[in-house]
Amino acid sequence: MSKIAKKPIILPAGVTVAVASGSITVNGPKGKLTGLLVPKVTVSVGEGRVSTSVEDPKDRRLRSLWGTMHSLLANMIEGVSSGYVKKLEIVGVGYRATADKTKLSMHLGYSHPVDLPIPAGLEVKVEKNLITVSGIDKQLVGQFSALVRQQRKPEPYKGKGIKYVDEVIRRKAGKVVKAVGG
Repeated sequence: MSKIAKKPIILPAGVTVAVASGSITVNGPKGKLTGLLVPKVTVSVGEGRVSTSVEDPKDRRLRSLWGTMHSLLANMIEGVSSGYVKKLEIVGVGYRATADKTKLSMHLGYSHPVDLPIPAGLEVKVEKNLITVSGIDKQLVGQFSALVRQQRKPEPYKGKGIKYVDEVIRRKAGKVVKAVGG
């Protein structure tokens, strides 16, 4: 059996799960998420619990799909109940960002500003040199955060660029000047 999918998912207060043919809908205080079900994986909703199972637990491919579906379902439930947040830090002289409802505009040392449209379902806030991306869909929050970071990755010499707040940048030593007359 799948180690992850053995345990049922406990539903927080205010979260409901509905299973229709081929899709699953999760409603909660933060919003509503819909996802597709894998055909061989069955989802059963009980009293405050959601459990997943497969037809043949001995089949290796089905076990992996079972664990994947269980994790996706747990992420959906956590997203509609508490949401997901990623924080990015802008490091560099003259690097700055501004955000409104539809786009994130960043000045990152290029000759032009970098404008990124904010996907529906995400909220982006900018305070000084900190960009906060929040939403209920874990994949969408992570993907947009990675896209923002990709615009100017942190470089290893001075650490300039966009990095996650908890990310550690391994720094390299710069040029070593040799002593004259040695």
